[in-house]
Order: sequence, then structure tokens, then C-alpha cells
Amino acid sequence: MPRGLSGAAGPGGSGTTGGRYETPQASELQRLMWTKNGTSGHLDRVLPRIYVGDMYAAKDKRTLHAHRITHVLNAADGKFNVNTGARFYRDTKITYHGVEAFDVPSFNMSRFFAPAADFIKNALSSPTAKVLVHCVMGQSRSSTLVLAYLMIHENRTLADAIRAVSAGRNISPNAGFLEQLRQLDKELNSRRAGI
Repeated sequence: MPRGLSGAAGPGGSGTTGGRYETPQASELQRLMWTKNGTSGHLDRVLPRIYVGDMYAAKDKRTLHAHRITHVLNAADGKFNVNTGARFYRDTKITYHGVEAFDVPSFNMSRFFAPAADFIKNALSSPTAKVLVHCVMGQSRSSTLVLAYLMIHENRTLADAIRAVSAGRNISPNAGFLEQLRQLDKELNSRRAGI
């Protein structure tokens, strides 16, 4: 386990200091993702009723039906990405939400954190719902939105969210997305601490 993520603060100032959590450095978070506990299939269950997948899984209605997927969050929506949309699923009972994001570090993914997290939360309010969050490869954009959901609605720290998701799938948010998640982590932890 990387220094500072086991509860004691390391030289980088991460972990907890006197009982107070501090957001780990990006390099420490990346090491958490390098554990390779997860897989890299087309569709992997990362948490109860939450799946992360790639564009092939998103377009395979038979597989979606077999996994009883009821909601799809496309983190790579649009004609230059994975152009499915609600019309693609019109012959199914799938509820669709699209985010037109590009997998480049300069892209502002943080503006989609709350709407995507709310979509997942609302979907999971039904006890039989299952959500697929996907992008092209199922590693950067999709995992970023699942991590944001866990932080916003399940009150997890970024490090805990990464541990949870990477246990079921190999994930790799790009450097810009990871920095935006670190910023979210800092904001949420300040709110929790009443700062």
C-alpha cells in the first residue's frame, strides 16, 4: 500500500494527520490503480449494480439484457465518440444519459460530476436497477464518473473510491481527470470537516 494511504501521513502529506484526512498526491493514487486486481473485459461489475464497460458492451443489447442493465451512462456521447443515444436503446427498457466528453487532460470533466452522479443515484433508487457506465475503452472517462459518484453520494474519499472500483476493473483516469477528482476530494472533505 502506498505511503500515506494506510491511515498515517507520509512525507507527501496524504492520508490522515491527527485524525484529519488529506487528499493523496496523484502519484500515490496512480499506484493504487496499478494494483491490477480488476479485469479489462468489455463489461465488469465494479460495485453491486454498477458496471463499467467499453463501447462494445454498450452496443451489445444482448449482453446488456443478460446482465439486466436498466440504465446506461455514456461518458463518450456524440457523433465523434460512441454515438448511441436514447434512440439506439428505444427497443429496450434502458434509460439513457449521455455526456459528451473527450479523453484529453485539458477537458473539463468536473462539470459533469454532479449530473452523472445524480443519474446513477436516481437509477439505483430502484432496487432492481443496474447501471452501465461506459466510454470507448472503459478506463478513463467512465471510471472518472463512477469515482465521482462514490465520492458525492456515498461519501467515500477518492482513495477509497479508487480501491473499490479498481478491485473489479482496471481503471486509468487521465492526468487531468485525476486532478479534477483530487479537487473534488478536497472540496468534499472540507465540507465534511465544516471548513
